[in-house]
Amino acid sequence: MRDDPIVEEIRKIRREHTDKFGGDLHAICEDLRRQEKESGREYVSFPPRKVSEEFAESSERK
Repeated sequence: MRDDPIVEEIRKIRREHTDKFGGDLHAICEDLRRQEKESGREYVSFPPRKVSEEFAESSERK
């Protein structure tokens, strides 16, 4: 498999961002939300999808 320089760059940025917050997922998400707010861009959120009863039941068995 060939190395993709764009993928490698994204992975490097993710690693640096994770290291900046010591792997604390809560802090990482808070920082990303802050960046979204400061960007001035409009972000769209969709409501969560309902899980079918069949899928929920099969997940409970695992």
